[in-house]
Amino acid sequence: MLALVTAQSARSLDTDLPLLIDAFGELDVCVEIAAWDDPDVDWSRFDAVVLRSTWDYHRRLDAFDQWLERVAAVTTLWNPLSLVRWNLDKRYLLEVATWGVPIVPTLAVASVAELDDASIHASLVGDVVVKPAIGAGANGARRIVDDPPTALGHARSLLDAGSTALIQPYVTAVDTSGETGIVTVGGRVSHAFGKAAILTGDPEWADGLYVTETIDARIATAAELDIAHAVMANLTATAYARIDLLPGPDGPMVSEIELIEPSLFLHVDEGAPARAAAAFASLTSR
Repeated sequence: MLALVTAQSARSLDTDLPLLIDAFGELDVCVEIAAWDDPDVDWSRFDAVVLRSTWDYHRRLDAFDQWLERVAAVTTLWNPLSLVRWNLDKRYLLEVATWGVPIVPTLAVASVAELDDASIHASLVGDVVVKPAIGAGANGARRIVDDPPTALGHARSLLDAGSTALIQPYVTAVDTSGETGIVTVGGRVSHAFGKAAILTGDPEWADGLYVTETIDARIATAAELDIAHAVMANLTATAYARIDLLPGPDGPMVSEIELIEPSLFLHVDEGAPARAAAAFASLTSR
């Protein structure tokens, strides 16, 4: 028996789940949708537990981390606990850069005292994004244009709330080219999708969990696939991964590597649900 894990607040919003359930039915594999925050679930019943739409984890991070540890102690968690914990904090991008993989330039600010540094002030000039190191669905992320005092204030508010603040330049090419996401299942590329820029104007929110997005099918370029393969070569075994890429001046750059609860946008590729279901079904035998 395999569990696909959502949150009680997100189950009705996860459009991948119905597609996966149908695909598992074609494989005659027993699967159950369960919420991580449902106290009545006996996780030891499952041969494997696959995180899917735990989209509120950042609001209850301690409880979520404790739940991860409990589940990993009684069954097989995918993605693995160590990888999930690594991926919780977006400062992992700084490690990714050491792999020789291009990333969106990222400055991490861990304390209020660091805000007095001249290099921090310089990084807040122009068109910038300031966001929490731990977060999901664009929660807490703000694009701030030519307003260093406001950018500084937002960074301070994130720090006061207990989060490390990340400062990045806004990649303006995303406004015309959009973002490319490459989805892997079982360690292999499954499909790609395009996503329109979301930090423009006033975003629309889905129950406060995430910013609604405009998604379409896309064929990844050779350069984008090269980056995805380089990322995967540096990760341990995964049930799935989503590598999000922005169009930089010198080529694609990694903006995020999603290993916890990404939408896989299975609807953009007719064969994607079956590939994902087959990959997840194989986890029960590992």
